Amino acid sequence: MYSSKLAFVFLSAILWMSCNKKLKTELELKKEQVEQLQSQLDHIQETNSSLLDRLSDMSVINKAGAESIQHSLENINQQYAFIEDLTTKIQTKDSINLALVTNIKRSLANINDEDVQVEVRGGVVYVSISDKLLFRSGSAILGTQAKTVLGKLSSVINDHDDLDILVEGHTDDVPMNTECVKDNWDLSVKRATSVVRSLQNDYYVTPERLTAAGRSKYLPKADNSDTQGRSLNRRTEIIITPKLDQFFKLLESPKLPG
Repeated sequence: MYSSKLAFVFLSAILWMSCNKKLKTELELKKEQVEQLQSQLDHIQETNSSLLDRLSDMSVINKAGAESIQHSLENINQQYAFIEDLTTKIQTKDSINLALVTNIKRSLANINDEDVQVEVRGGVVYVSISDKLLFRSGSAILGTQAKTVLGKLSSVINDHDDLDILVEGHTDDVPMNTECVKDNWDLSVKRATSVVRSLQNDYYVTPERLTAAGRSKYLPKADNSDTQGRSLNRRTEIIITPKLDQFFKLLESPKLPG
């Protein structure tokens, strides 16, 4: 009986050792699985973190893009306002010029159109008067017809006291050299000065508004090769312009946004 118990104990020990070994094996397998799962989890966490970083970067980029678009829209709005304001000023100036041309033509209606031409060039009003209406040949002394022309013209000029007056003398290319006139430069300047002096003294145009200039033969309207061309080139041009301070004020308007 004693031997039977000993055999049972021995058998039980063998079975326990076998089960223990199996459990250890299974435990090792489970441990390996846990390590694999942990490795996968770490990888997933790293991937997730990377995705979150990318999303954060995209958010920053989108914010910067939105700010850039907003800035562009603000610039476009400013440009539109600038252009609209400038267009309004140009339309106003064009309306003033149109009214001015109409008034001048009406006041000079009884004078030959060939001797007086009124037009708008470069945004300003030009009144071109033939020399035969103002001066004797080769002279800078105003003739009798000059009072009629300058008197009518000055009445319109005085109605627009916000405008400046530039008087330019022009000649043909025939050389001049007399006791009173040295050359075409001298003649063109003296004629312009005579007109300016008459506008101030005879017709009360404010002298601060007046400028006299001579262009000699160097800005012809026609070819000097024939009599008709030379006749067109001998002229006095009265140029009616915005006051310089107002012009510079326009230039100082808010700059066009970049």
